[in-house]
Amino acid sequence: MTRYIVRRLAMAAMILWFISVAVFILMRVGPGDPALLQQGINATPEKIAEVDREMGLNNPYPVQYVDWLKGVVTFNLGRSVLTQTNITTEFRARFPVSFQLMVMTLFWTVVIGIPFGVISAARQNSASDYGVRLFAIFGLSVPSFWVATLVILIPAQRWGYAPPLDKQVSLLSDPWNNFRQFGPPSFVLALGSVATVMRLTRSSLLEVLRADYVRTARAKGLAERVIVLRHALKNSLIPVITVLGLLAGGLLGGSIIIEQIFNLRGLGQYLYAAILQKDYNVAQTLVLYTAAVVLLFNLAVDLLYGVFDPRIRYA
Repeated sequence: MTRYIVRRLAMAAMILWFISVAVFILMRVGPGDPALLQQGINATPEKIAEVDREMGLNNPYPVQYVDWLKGVVTFNLGRSVLTQTNITTEFRARFPVSFQLMVMTLFWTVVIGIPFGVISAARQNSASDYGVRLFAIFGLSVPSFWVATLVILIPAQRWGYAPPLDKQVSLLSDPWNNFRQFGPPSFVLALGSVATVMRLTRSSLLEVLRADYVRTARAKGLAERVIVLRHALKNSLIPVITVLGLLAGGLLGGSIIIEQIFNLRGLGQYLYAAILQKDYNVAQTLVLYTAAVVLLFNLAVDLLYGVFDPRIRYA
């Protein structure tokens, strides 16, 4: 297993290098000048040249790339091109928001998706099965930004209720208002993943229930509940673990749309603003961070396969 992990980490390092080069080039070939955005449209060419010199934007691209990558490797992320705020400080302030949003989204996904997927498979072609499948189609078809808009507008118009949108509420100091703030966006964000997990759990469990060892368990007289929950469910969760790992890796980098709609000061909102404002250092660093998290979660998911299925071996 050690050799497998080393190989995967080496491959991840190569992928991260390629992504770093790609995002560095794409940020610079796109339209817009960060110095002009910082100084405004009335800035003189001399002032723009001075800002470019201060930020190192007049250096050759290879020099800029090496300087940025050196800062990333040494955890010295530097400062925002536009606001001059420390990126590390801003990252630490925004990371808990995206982390809590990820945890709550995964909570809804697991608590709703897996049990209802099991019910749908165990009661195939029943009313509950059709209901779960209908909800799954709805969850996969409806855009999350549309649902998020309705979640804010309908309660506000009908009952005069709205979640806290003007400030960040701490979980430790005010748990109830924190849940009011993070509950709706996490549930909206989980809608598509809940539907995906439902469908995966159902299809995978149905396939396992047709296996020979399940027929043997039934022949021994074991209760259907014991067969499904104790014997079949564990072997059917590998596709679900894959989806949850990919979802967690992506969400730990922030959710751009949901954080924008619900005004959550997370990493997704930070990345969105950086891309719009051509904030090179912030955008490059957050894209590379998100890619690293996704790759590490993929490795963790692959290693978890062996826990749920002892037949899997790592060469």
